[in-house]
Amino acid sequence: MKINGIQQLGVGVEDVHEAWKWYREHFSMDILMFDEEAVAELMLAHTDGKSRARHAILALNMEGGGGFEIWQHTDKKPTPIAVPILLGDLGINIGVLKTDNIEAAYKKYKESGLNLLGEISSAPSKDRHFFLKDIYDNLWEVKEHPVVFKKENSVNGGVFGTIIGVKNIEESLVVYRDILGFDETVYDETRVFDDLSELPGGKQEFRRILLRHTDEKNGAFSTLFGKSEIELVQVMDRKPKSIYEGRIWGDPGFIHLCYDINGIDALREKAARHGFPFTVDSARAMDTFDMGDAAGNFAYIQAPEGTLIEFVETHKIPLIKKIGWYIDFRKRGNHPLPNWILNLFRFKRVK
Repeated sequence: MKINGIQQLGVGVEDVHEAWKWYREHFSMDILMFDEEAVAELMLAHTDGKSRARHAILALNMEGGGGFEIWQHTDKKPTPIAVPILLGDLGINIGVLKTDNIEAAYKKYKESGLNLLGEISSAPSKDRHFFLKDIYDNLWEVKEHPVVFKKENSVNGGVFGTIIGVKNIEESLVVYRDILGFDETVYDETRVFDDLSELPGGKQEFRRILLRHTDEKNGAFSTLFGKSEIELVQVMDRKPKSIYEGRIWGDPGFIHLCYDINGIDALREKAARHGFPFTVDSARAMDTFDMGDAAGNFAYIQAPEGTLIEFVETHKIPLIKKIGWYIDFRKRGNHPLPNWILNLFRFKRVK
């Protein structure tokens, strides 16, 4: 069983086309991997027991990192967040994007009129970063990281990780350390943090723990996805609320964090041993799940604070659809794709 890296961060929106246009323009998430309308029939555990029609777009950034799965309910009006999220509320608070030039990223976003929250500052790890809100009030951290898959005109790459609000860090570590394999603790500190002060609710006392993985990933897309990290934050002096209280998966906000994996059967056993059985399991329902042009299996677990973690085992993707060139990983295996093949994803760019 292998966890190969962050495939994508799910972003629930009210208008999938408007959102993708904005994320293309400002975050260079412009490589279209799939664009599909379908019914989410297997997600009943997280959709009030009802099948839900949806429109989803999976987009990547050629500088590397995970992608975005931009997701809209189409058979019901998406239910927006009623009460603004405060740092430390339960679930994915912040999506983290990487940049190899933080000054250029900050300058571009400022010139574009984006809602920047404070200046460039240093995290407890000494990494430089800054925060912003998109037009949907989602919070993003842009963090300095030197590794780029393919240098382009973009000032940022894709998803580097997330900041997740938890009830109890020790309980949540069972998922993020023991199941997902983030085995390195970069820092674990409790205090009021200056670099969080401009965030909603950020002036309170927090316990923060930053996790990274020490293993070298070697799945098919690992070179593109790159390294990743998870930060858990626990607010110490107020009772946090669930960010999806009264709402369902797919409603606006960060809906899940998805990992590319191999060996879904072994992962099923590992997750259950640690007390987190799959809540959704496509492999038990069918041999392979058709995702339009792509196919594979997927599963979910739910962390103690409520965060949904998705696992995707890819069976097939279109490389150049016009000439019928697909990669079937059940025949090829899942060792790293050569860079020249990954570079062909640039032909999937939408401007």
